[in-house]
Amino acid sequence: MSTLDQYITDHTTAEDALLAELERQTHLRVINPRMISGHVQGKLLEMLVRMIRPKRVLEIGTFTGYSALSMAAGLDDDALIDTCEVDDELEEMILSFFDRSEHRSKIRLHIGSALETAPALGEVYDMVFIDGDKREYTAYYNMLFDNNLVHSGSWILADNILWYGKVVETVAKGDKQTQAIIEFNDMVVTDPRVENVILPIRDGINLIRVK
Repeated sequence: MSTLDQYITDHTTAEDALLAELERQTHLRVINPRMISGHVQGKLLEMLVRMIRPKRVLEIGTFTGYSALSMAAGLDDDALIDTCEVDDELEEMILSFFDRSEHRSKIRLHIGSALETAPALGEVYDMVFIDGDKREYTAYYNMLFDNNLVHSGSWILADNILWYGKVVETVAKGDKQTQAIIEFNDMVVTDPRVENVILPIRDGINLIRVK
């Protein structure tokens, strides 16, 4: 962690104890632990939820559950988050932390591809957090509109949108993830149905509002 990143962390409201434990266990037990949202981004997600006050939230890509727990902490008591994770090997770990959270009743975990799961849930979402397979970002986005899962005024947040700075570099041959992120960003900024701004926090978040 850079000195500036440490300063930002030190001057952000302290991390919840359960989230701190989840982050530690993720680094100990899971491949690619850097995929976790972490303290600063998790707090941002919680505060955005408190500001937007969505009744229904869709998360695409649960990983070990850090971002879902962060958003659940900001939800009103009558609100719900549907979170979709394709890796069934993470289910036991995810649920072990969800079950210990005071916000457990606000979270519904769905194991399987969000492209298949989300349209079948019968919900319309006020907020969507996309953090799944980067190669499928465009498919996730189109799914939301094609299946009327979002409405005028809905917010869509897409994570890892700067992809370690690779979006402004020459794309290596065969680097499908970087190419997919570039295509997604290009699509969003030219989509007349939305307005957006990229926040350079951590690996970048594309904050999108449906008009």
